[in-house]
Amino acid sequence: MADTQTADKKSLPLWSRFSIFFAVVGPGIITANVDNDAGGLATYSQAGALFGTSMLWVFLPVTLLLIMVQEMVNRMGVVSGQGLSDMIRERFGVRITFYLMLLVLGTNFGNVMAEFAGIAAAGRLFGLSPYLTVPVCGFLVWLLVLRGNYKSVEKVFLAACFFYFAYPITFFLLEPDLGAVAKASITPTFEYDDAFLVMLIGIVGTTIAPWMQFYQQASVAEKNIRLRDYFYSKLDTWIGCIVVNLVAGCIVVVCALTLHPRGIRIENAAEAAHALEPLAGKWSSVLFAIGLWNASLFAASILPLSTSYTICEAMGWESGVNKDFRSAPQFYVLYTALIVLGATVVLLPGVSLVKVMVWSQVINGLLLPIVLVFILMLVNDKRIMGEHVNGRIYNVLCWLSVALLTGISVTYVSTFFGWA
Repeated sequence: MADTQTADKKSLPLWSRFSIFFAVVGPGIITANVDNDAGGLATYSQAGALFGTSMLWVFLPVTLLLIMVQEMVNRMGVVSGQGLSDMIRERFGVRITFYLMLLVLGTNFGNVMAEFAGIAAAGRLFGLSPYLTVPVCGFLVWLLVLRGNYKSVEKVFLAACFFYFAYPITFFLLEPDLGAVAKASITPTFEYDDAFLVMLIGIVGTTIAPWMQFYQQASVAEKNIRLRDYFYSKLDTWIGCIVVNLVAGCIVVVCALTLHPRGIRIENAAEAAHALEPLAGKWSSVLFAIGLWNASLFAASILPLSTSYTICEAMGWESGVNKDFRSAPQFYVLYTALIVLGATVVLLPGVSLVKVMVWSQVINGLLLPIVLVFILMLVNDKRIMGEHVNGRIYNVLCWLSVALLTGISVTYVSTFFGWA
């Protein structure tokens, strides 16, 4: 069957293949790019400021793992036409699904707060009050999903992806030693202390966040991508996963070259943008700030949307941007509630969400192995996937990755509570 599909693709003229790709493109690139959200930018900025380029090597194995994980959920969405939480409920029952959804909801709400904190911080860099930027941006992202359909919303999200080029541009403005950067990217280093371990889990957690698997599979299912077009959907996933980590690497290098040599400590990406101006010039600072605002606004749209998809599918409720409020009330009520509550908490006097922006990513890293176990059990179920289950080598690599991620998480928790 795979040979037939490959032969069919080769027989198509080039313009036809491009048209199919652009019809299919979206879920993979959008999901991956939202990964570089406010919490992610804070984590990458801190990694560069604290450890220089010594953590760049992490992105190579993380990129490969991200490709494997997102390819599996992408494949399940195409083959089954269902979202991930829907499949978990059908296979494992309501009770297990309910407790998993509680974990996902709590983690995602922390991420939503982080995005609105990022919007507030980015607004301050341009002299705007959070009491203006947060409500206005919250209303805009709410209106986008409420009034749009899947195609129009996807076009807006794809357009937002282009603003991430602000970070590679900043990278090249600094004229880094590309040889040294390349060497750091393939030379593993490890420090046996709590700060390094927390940052390692944070990078993994923000690069391969649990919400990503739920959102991408739900998007693929709603887009109704055909199995015969799966190659193009897989290409969409590969491109997204590679680009998002190149951007993340650029953020680490920018902070490593400017902040790390001077011992400048930062708590979030907004502080990084502010600190860049006297060190790297005004344009570098402005580009960093624009990237933060775009990333926060982009993710503030996607994360509530992903959570609504996930919870509604798990509960058997109607969901989807193509449905109206009358046919999917729970979907829109949950989406609205997440935006309103996330924005409101950010605006409460005396509430600091700096730690939320980083620790939400760490929690992602702790939850990830649990979600991956469910994914691997489902993708290898021949009753669901038929001949499209994982191959033996693919499975070995995936299970080894789950074991590694679990080991990192357990080590951190043990250290945190003084068990080790």
